[in-house]
Amino acid sequence: MAIWKAALPAILTGALVGGGAALSAGRDAPAAADRAAVAAAAVPAAPARLPGWNADRNAYFGDLHVHTYLSNDAYIFNVRRTPDDAYRFARGETIGHAGGFEVRLAGGPLDFVAVTDHAEYMAMIREAGDPNSPLSKLEFSQGLFSSDPDQILKGFSRLVLARQSGTLPQAYTDPAIGSRAWAEVQAAAARHNQPGRFTTLIGYEYTSAPDGRNLHRNVIFRSAKVPGAPYSASESTDPEDLWRAMDGWRAKGIEALAISHNANGSDGLMYDTTRRNGQPLDRAYAELRDRNEPLTEITQIKGTSETHPTLSPNDEWAGFELMETYIGRPNPVTKFAGSYVRRALQDGIIYREKIGANPFRMGFIGSSDTHNAAPGSVEEPNYFSKAGLPDGTPELRGSIPPKGQRGWTADSAARTGNGTTLPAQTWGASGLAGVWAEENSREAIYAALRRRETFATSGPRIKVRFFAGYEFPANLLGRADAVRQAYAHGVPMGGDLLAAKGKAPAFVLWAVRDPSGGYLQRAQIVKGWIENGQAREKVIDVVCSDGLKPAGGRCPDNGAGVDLKTCRPDPFKGDVELKTVWRDPEFDPQQRAFYYVRVLENPSCRWSAWDALRNGTPVNPNLAPTILERAWSSPIWYEPAA
Repeated sequence: MAIWKAALPAILTGALVGGGAALSAGRDAPAAADRAAVAAAAVPAAPARLPGWNADRNAYFGDLHVHTYLSNDAYIFNVRRTPDDAYRFARGETIGHAGGFEVRLAGGPLDFVAVTDHAEYMAMIREAGDPNSPLSKLEFSQGLFSSDPDQILKGFSRLVLARQSGTLPQAYTDPAIGSRAWAEVQAAAARHNQPGRFTTLIGYEYTSAPDGRNLHRNVIFRSAKVPGAPYSASESTDPEDLWRAMDGWRAKGIEALAISHNANGSDGLMYDTTRRNGQPLDRAYAELRDRNEPLTEITQIKGTSETHPTLSPNDEWAGFELMETYIGRPNPVTKFAGSYVRRALQDGIIYREKIGANPFRMGFIGSSDTHNAAPGSVEEPNYFSKAGLPDGTPELRGSIPPKGQRGWTADSAARTGNGTTLPAQTWGASGLAGVWAEENSREAIYAALRRRETFATSGPRIKVRFFAGYEFPANLLGRADAVRQAYAHGVPMGGDLLAAKGKAPAFVLWAVRDPSGGYLQRAQIVKGWIENGQAREKVIDVVCSDGLKPAGGRCPDNGAGVDLKTCRPDPFKGDVELKTVWRDPEFDPQQRAFYYVRVLENPSCRWSAWDALRNGTPVNPNLAPTILERAWSSPIWYEPAA
């Protein structure tokens, strides 16, 4: 299961989430049945407190970025798995991959999932691929579908260029097709939602990409009450217009939040300090964004967006799973400021100082962005990549030599099996969203997302808790009611800590390893603050594994390694749990600041090494053989006295 109750301190244990088989339904459920399922889901049926309810909150793991055959790119990539299939996969069932083999989670079921297919032209390509559909008869539809990876990519490029140039046939904008697909999304969520056991959240992706730069958002709804149609980038590529649409929904009783997509491919746009209309950020903008977009996706298959070595030169772990190109294009990213979360958090507290509001007050989640309808498919040994047929084998993703060769040349190491250098070699097996919630229900999961009591992992189900406060009991870590005391005397991750005259805060952190993952190596606090009008940052190791003690802000090397001949990690290094109470020795009550936790595992084999090991060939010299898996808490913001 995704939640374990083990012999750990009460601070990190929670009630078990019940098991059981997922609900299932036919892939082509009649429209009438879909409407009935949606209508039934709109009627609250959950009891006041579900099994597993915990006032101190449980850790739940999920994926809020999942594509199925309703997304045009997935369908072109030969993916034929449905929203129903996605929910079945998340519950531990086997589904078929576009490459003709079966796939299944190895790490146990997830707790919550949102299917987030692209809103733009939703299901149009599926319709064009149906020989009984009028769309299939159009000249433009001919040649879009192939089982050859090279032809697949050419068909996808033709679709993208037609959309961008405005030459897509008018029939591809038929609202009836999108309406049927949106009903299918809602109906599948209704069929599979099991309060107390498995939560489905209705959502979609708003896929804005001006000049190919990523301004995507995932929109997640609190309940089955949703608008008649998603607001998409076909209506406006400016996220401000999406947020205004969300304000309009809220006025009608439709509650939703947006999660900014991994920002590393935005070339500086995602957290830009200039609006899309060319105007500077003002308080109204900051409040609009903060109200509608409380979270950001810090890690996913297409790279991790925490920070970049050029932005954080003193952070030895800044170069983690970087993707430095546009999405689906070879264009290099040239603007790292505006593309990474930590710099955005720094900019945010500067804006809070200048205009009285923070446009970048974001909690963290991870998610996969799978296009295989396979939520949570982020396990390094069990990796089958992202995009269906074009990257479904080790040779196609460039992790084993091509054409049966037993070694690497400089040319073959730089190319994937379809002859390109992008994108599969730059992808990683990441990530997952974690929340702390009282129970596994739509209402509780959504409330945790809204208040930013969230954490992200690069794949392992590492649990992280983080609090800040002034009056924690002296023996907090040893108390059976530690969580209750932490909530009573502090604020959790995602919250604001207000100044208390004459007092410096304490920061309490806990982390527990994934029982199926690696052992923990260190826990760090990342601090950002304003000094003389300029943003500063610092990474401090605050608790070390193996009985080691931090010195000069760093843990000594614990000596952990991994045998690349077997991918067996060192079984005697690292800890199951890391916890501490830390005080900032450089705390200044007049300085606005943020703090978040980053937890690192011992080294383990990356997916590229697992592929090579199974093939009996060396690891591609251009791909990292090992990885330091990690988790991040959402920040806590310190607010000085006015």
